Amino acid sequence: MKQKLKTHKAMAKRVQVTGSGKFMRRKVAINHLRTNKSSHFTQSADKKFQLATADTRRLKRLLPYAF
Repeated sequence: MKQKLKTHKAMAKRVQVTGSGKFMRRKVAINHLRTNKSSHFTQSADKKFQLATADTRRLKRLLPYAF
């Protein structure tokens, strides 16, 4: 009998998977010293962004049951 694949919990907390299978991530550097950053930067950084397609193969191994 094969072993079960384990979900990488740290990556599961950092990434969301959409219904179509895309990985969405947060932008970095938006919490620390936020008052010094422009409002245009912080508003755009609060949105979710699609992860690079080169990383999807590695993430499918880390999150085997996300699809």
